[in-house]
Amino acid sequence: MRKTIFLLLLFSVSVTLYAQTVQRNTISPADKVYGLSKFWMEVNYNFIYLDKVNRAMWDSTYRAMIETVQKTPNDYAYYRELQKFCALLKDGHTNIYFPGGVEQMNTMFGDYRFFIENIDNKAIIVRVNLSKKDEIPPGSEVIEVNGKPIATHISENVAPYISSSTDYVLQDECINRLLQGLEGETYQVKIKKPKGEIVSLTLTHKRSEELDVFPAFPAGQQLLEFKWYNNNQTAYMALNSFGDRKIDTLFLEQLPQLYKAKSLVIDLRNNGGGSTSIGSFILQYLTNDSLLYGSRNTSRLHIPSFKAWGKFTSPGDTANSSWAKQALLTYQDKFYHHFDYSPMAVRLPAGTKRIVIPTVILIGHGTASAAEDFLIYADNQPHMTKMGVNSFGSTGQPYMFDMPGGGSARICTKRDTYPDGREFVGYGVKPDIEVRSTLNDYLQKKDPVLDKALEYLKTKTK
Repeated sequence: MRKTIFLLLLFSVSVTLYAQTVQRNTISPADKVYGLSKFWMEVNYNFIYLDKVNRAMWDSTYRAMIETVQKTPNDYAYYRELQKFCALLKDGHTNIYFPGGVEQMNTMFGDYRFFIENIDNKAIIVRVNLSKKDEIPPGSEVIEVNGKPIATHISENVAPYISSSTDYVLQDECINRLLQGLEGETYQVKIKKPKGEIVSLTLTHKRSEELDVFPAFPAGQQLLEFKWYNNNQTAYMALNSFGDRKIDTLFLEQLPQLYKAKSLVIDLRNNGGGSTSIGSFILQYLTNDSLLYGSRNTSRLHIPSFKAWGKFTSPGDTANSSWAKQALLTYQDKFYHHFDYSPMAVRLPAGTKRIVIPTVILIGHGTASAAEDFLIYADNQPHMTKMGVNSFGSTGQPYMFDMPGGGSARICTKRDTYPDGREFVGYGVKPDIEVRSTLNDYLQKKDPVLDKALEYLKTKTK
């Protein structure tokens, strides 16, 4: 028993030492404290959701980390601590990013490559390197890591380092990064194959020479994809990003085809956002309205003198005094600036033909940021139906700044809501008709969300 323990300790030390040799150590203890303090300070001044943070916990964690970060052995370990601190804020638009050259490996284990996704709340291997497709077929499930059930491993070693506004996106990210680690780091895993056989593997992160995977990745995702379904009655259009204004031009090129459609599917499931104005340009063609109502925006307003006065202001002083109310709220970090709100006027050339036909918008956990803003503009359009599962649940305007050692950070400064004040950040935009994909759908290469949309639109165009 003692020999076993000694060997395990020796293995642990060797992995740690190896990790340290490949990770640079360039940030001084003073700069580590400075970086931690800068992030803590910028959050206190700029984070829009500070009212949802347990301030006592936040401040006490900061104080404890002043010592912790100084003891980190290298730049990688330091940034891991910062990510853990950031994750306490639970916001998908507030993040800490590694400097170049110190990030973890995710899929490569020398002779093995595994791509893992959340399907049915299980850690499913969706792709492997080509030579291992029979040994560990896609659809296999990782059921244990380092002797612990998946849920335990995630809660202890993965989730604490990921910033997310929603629990379900956090779960997606945790499963995707389940075996993430440094080169040389080893995992003991148990895997259940599709037919129930359980195998154990020792996986050590190492660059893989074999890059071909099974099933092969589809051809590069296009910015806009167009297809016909339902005997050329239903046009399908995937808008895969609002980060490139070229998509507006591509959309205009498809207008002659779209004008022939009896119904329309807009697929936003792979749209991680970009610019709200890019998406709203397209939406103008898909409604008869002359005004489109987007999200309301709020940010924090900090005037130092009001904060100073607020220290001496009691709640009773705020009765019938807007000045006292602003002073107290500023002292409490709860005074907000509400941006002027007005709908967006549709500006299309006179006589432009609109495409107002039965429309299904496909949404999912990957529908994020500016793509969610698109959904807010499209809300309450009677000819539009959202289908799938909740969207990403995070948008806003990040404030970005540099951190010591070449890393960076961003902090969300703007709260977005529906025009009537309903919140979707932290909850996601909900579908009108929920449709979930299952493991069986994946194994049979089915897309139940699209299938349901096409079936639904058939009934609308008879």
